[in-house]
Amino acid sequence: MTQHTATRKPIGLRLIRYFADIITELKKVVWLSRREVIYLTALVLLVAGIAGAVLGALDYGFTALIDKLILGR
Repeated sequence: MTQHTATRKPIGLRLIRYFADIITELKKVVWLSRREVIYLTALVLLVAGIAGAVLGALDYGFTALIDKLILGR
């Protein structure tokens, strides 16, 4: 059987290379402008609020329906 002996770099050099690669990749990212971030955040909050209201209304309606049909209140 042959053993594969890989030469490994010291942990310090690997960490430096790892973080250097991260910085290189982050420089390639197209970041949103402040205006876009604010707009999209507001949009997410609005949609979440509407979805919450719709689900809350459905829950209330089904609860009332079950109370009337099954519990006879």
